[in-house]
Amino acid sequence: MDKVFPNAAEAVKDIGSDCTIMLGGFGLCGIPENCIAALRDLGVSGLTCISNNAGVDDFGLGLLLQTRQIKKMVSSYVGENALFEKQLLSGDLEVELTPQGTLAEKIRAAGAGIPAFYTATGYGTEVAEGKEVREFDGRKYIMEEALQADFAIVKAWKGDHHGNLMFRYTARNFNPLMAMAGKVTIVEVEELVEPGELDPNTIHTPGIFVQRIIQGKDYEKRIEQRTVSA
Repeated sequence: MDKVFPNAAEAVKDIGSDCTIMLGGFGLCGIPENCIAALRDLGVSGLTCISNNAGVDDFGLGLLLQTRQIKKMVSSYVGENALFEKQLLSGDLEVELTPQGTLAEKIRAAGAGIPAFYTATGYGTEVAEGKEVREFDGRKYIMEEALQADFAIVKAWKGDHHGNLMFRYTARNFNPLMAMAGKVTIVEVEELVEPGELDPNTIHTPGIFVQRIIQGKDYEKRIEQRTVSA
């Protein structure tokens, strides 16, 4: 089945206001730049966005914060975005901060059909407020529920027309997990190839999890903080 869409605008056009969306990436590494721009142009509002972080002020999810299209963020780190901080402190943005490993496992669990799991991370802190606590072998654990989204939007290095995906280096991060956890998964790739061109042994996400795929373009691939030796 050919899952290729002509561009990002067509791939996201049925995403409505008040949807829950997962967006892959870590910092600015491996983020779906084309689809984020298309969401901004689409003008939908009231979005709940699940992402490790919120980009920076003028790039990544920061673009959707500028236009106030995001109602709630479920994230583990937001320290690079001054606009995020301003909207949080003013009460314009709801934020659910989640430990990074817990966030990854909540997403992975959804993709694996696991409704909830127990973790010691966060016990005794604000993270545990309102959550079930159980003891195993003398240690306290809190129950975390899986995270699923109406749409998962991810970026891959290579993909074929059937949606089979390969990720490259650290851009792999949250992308494969989210590709499995969305009711509809939209993927943008740097290189779109014909079926059969990818070595089956190198495929990270099989096409069964992907509903739409586009050829991305004009990637900036910004680096948040570049550190080099003298």
